[in-house]
Amino acid sequence: MLTVDFTRFPLAPGDRVLDLGCGGGRHAFECYRRGAQVVALDQNGEEIREVAKWFAAMKEAGEAPAGASATAMEGDALNLPFPDESFDVVIISEVMEHIPDDKGVLAEMVRVLKPGGRIAITVPRYGPEKVCWALSDEYHEVEGGHIRIYKADELLGKMRQAGLKPYGTHHAHALHAPYWWLKCAFGVDNDKALPVRAYHKLLVWDIMKKPAVTRVAEQLLNPVVGKSFVAYATKPHLPKVEADAK
Repeated sequence: MLTVDFTRFPLAPGDRVLDLGCGGGRHAFECYRRGAQVVALDQNGEEIREVAKWFAAMKEAGEAPAGASATAMEGDALNLPFPDESFDVVIISEVMEHIPDDKGVLAEMVRVLKPGGRIAITVPRYGPEKVCWALSDEYHEVEGGHIRIYKADELLGKMRQAGLKPYGTHHAHALHAPYWWLKCAFGVDNDKALPVRAYHKLLVWDIMKKPAVTRVAEQLLNPVVGKSFVAYATKPHLPKVEADAK
């Protein structure tokens, strides 16, 4: 289940991609399939080891084209172990709401992104997220949990302050918002509640079968209750005089 829309965020074979805070690796896997040179980075060593196994399985199965590469590594988003201007593309999906120093993370992403490079940032959307917080303290008051709720203008403003130039936004995963409302209402760790189990089955069916009816429904509902806010931006090239001085 991808949050980044690659029809709005073009990726060319050979692009060097950083999936920052990759988690289970869903965006990294898609970039690998599209022929990119992918680095999937996360501070969670267990998840990184699992992502590395999937990269190896994909290579063995021939899922990635010739020239593609994939590396999974542990790392700190506030101290990335890469030189300046190392990547053509940076993706950070559902991560910034967890990090106290979000401006520091933005600065690091801009540092490692090449001029003219592209960045995709996704965070929980303000409205659906506010409902979750209202229904359950347990949803966000946990170690490593969500520490802020972004308004769209706030996130875009921070991106501009970091030196990025936003060029597009949208919302995603409308069908997932009610699932999280149910989880919050019945207990975040209570997967046995009948409404939660029933809705989860619906989501699994939707992900596996991709029926037209739910695809159309989600497209119609995304502007209203899309669970995620997605923003795309570029890192502008420096003016020639400034670039020469640098």
